[in-house]
Order: sequence, then C-alpha cells, then structure tokens
Amino acid sequence: MTTSRRRAEIFAGAGRRFQEPATGDERPVLVGFLTAQRATLELKCAGLDGELARRAVEPSTLSLLGLVRHLADVERRWFRQVLAGLDAPPRFSSDARADGDFDAAVADPAVIAEAWAAWRAEVEFAERFVAEAPDLDIAGQDSWRGAVSLRWVLIHMVEEYARHNGHADLLRERIDGAIGL
Repeated sequence: MTTSRRRAEIFAGAGRRFQEPATGDERPVLVGFLTAQRATLELKCAGLDGELARRAVEPSTLSLLGLVRHLADVERRWFRQVLAGLDAPPRFSSDARADGDFDAAVADPAVIAEAWAAWRAEVEFAERFVAEAPDLDIAGQDSWRGAVSLRWVLIHMVEEYARHNGHADLLRERIDGAIGL
C-alpha cells in the first residue's frame, strides 16, 4: 500500500529555499523572497540538459530554457537598464524578434550554457546593485511605467518569478514527472 503525499513534499532536492525573514526591515524580506524565487527556477531546471528546451504544448514555444532566457532579459531590463540607467539591450529578444528568448531556446549545449551564464550574470549584477543601493526609494525611468523605485522593481521581480515558476512546475512535470516545490 502506498501512502498519499502532498505534491509540495515530493520534488527531490527542494531543501529549505524559503528562509527569508518574516519580520524586520523591508529590504531583507524582499531580497529573501526574490532569492527564494530565483532558487526555485534553478531547482526546477536541475539535472536537465537538452530537455530544458522541450516545449509545453503546440503552438506554444514556452520551455524551461525559454524561461531562463526570458528571466535573464527581465533581470537585465529592470536592474541594468531602468534602475542603473545603463545601455544594456536584451540578450535574447529584440524589436525584430520579440519572442527570441523563447523561440530560439533550442537543445544545443552552447545555447543552454549561454542562457545560464547570462542569467547568472544578470542575477549577480542585480544582487550587487540592490546591496549597494542607499535605500529602496531610489528610482529609475521606465518607458512603460514612468518612474519606478527599487522597492517596486523588487516586488515586481518576485511576482515575475512566481508566475513563471508556476509555468516551470508544469513544464518540469511534463518532462520527467518531477513535482512539488
């Protein structure tokens, strides 16, 4: 006889990602939530190679690799372009290829390595930027939203990752049946 288990308890290697403080200053709480969401993306992709490029269902081009590429561009946009004011065009999408982050996510080892390197570089930049920011009220100018604060960007990034990690749950389950946190 098998014992029923909750889906959240099954995913191997889940560990304790969610250790952000539940009280205290705002910055460590927000950074903790974002760190946990980033770790969730890595966990959902762990142990996969070419399978990362497997599409959800036709005609969608959604894949785990596409999510990594997309989130590298999202990190780059909000932290490098908007908040730091740097000239940093997206790595994987463009005006000509608006969905290049997903469409060009193919099961080529070089493409996979490039995606992870880009994502890690953007996360590293963002973490350094946040750590060095004097406060959460510093703002950048966004063509879409206008003025946005670091506080808003951190909250938006948690939301962005949480939404896409929901996609990652389904994509990973489709690849090899791995489920849970």
